[in-house]
Amino acid sequence: MPIYAYKCSSCGFAKDVLQKMSDTPLSVCPECGASAFEKQVTAAGFQLKGSGWYVTDFRDGGGKKSEAPTAPAASGSGDNAKPADTSSSSAASPAPAPAPAPAPAAAPAAAKSGD
Repeated sequence: MPIYAYKCSSCGFAKDVLQKMSDTPLSVCPECGASAFEKQVTAAGFQLKGSGWYVTDFRDGGGKKSEAPTAPAASGSGDNAKPADTSSSSAASPAPAPAPAPAPAAAPAAAKSGD
């Protein structure tokens, strides 16, 4: 549940309230009783840091994971499928993993150098 910041425009009382998104906003100030208690606009409470969760977790990992289980099931022979699938996954994993990391760094650097 999100935490909303409220402030009374009458007395200036401020309070953070934990409530559901579907709950009706509070309107009565708990301090002075005036109906001037309003929800404030605040910044998000989290930050995304690093190279990015989408690139590292879903874009590369998701595609390879779905390819790996499909190959053994389609092959039918468990022993033959496992070694072939392992080398396919190993070959596919290292190649795309380095490519996304340098690409974002190289693209802005190239754009800055060219400009």
